Amino acid sequence: MTFQVWAWLAAIFYALHVMEEHTFNWRDWARGALGLPAEWNDFYVTNAAVIVLGIIAAELVPALPVAPLAYAALMLINAVLFHFFPMIRAKGRFSPGAITAALLFLPVGIGEFLEASREGILSRAVGIWAFIIGAVLMAFPIVMLRAKSFSYFRQT
Repeated sequence: MTFQVWAWLAAIFYALHVMEEHTFNWRDWARGALGLPAEWNDFYVTNAAVIVLGIIAAELVPALPVAPLAYAALMLINAVLFHFFPMIRAKGRFSPGAITAALLFLPVGIGEFLEASREGILSRAVGIWAFIIGAVLMAFPIVMLRAKSFSYFRQT
């Protein structure tokens, strides 16, 4: 498979991940396990944006290969820090999204980095930037969820 095919699979697999999270009530799990003040509207908007980012990242493969690698890094960070670690911390309590994180996110995220390396796209700097950007993308909606509780941001 080419790097671009891996990038497209990442966008497709993220959509399947969102379906799993929704089906198994990610909102209530996030409130209990992560302490996030999440609402379903937050879930819908955030995940719609992430799917759009995945599509754009796949299109940017030839021009800006760090973009799809950042998306792959986002998926790996999401899997490990927001599904696997919370499940371990909660002594095995199921995390909605953990199945697709294990079966789809890890293989496509790792596969994308391996193919980028095979194609000569991945350098140390590109890899570092991919994980920095992926971490920022992962943190952004969480920061926004936390910030919206500050009185300065309330629109009442």
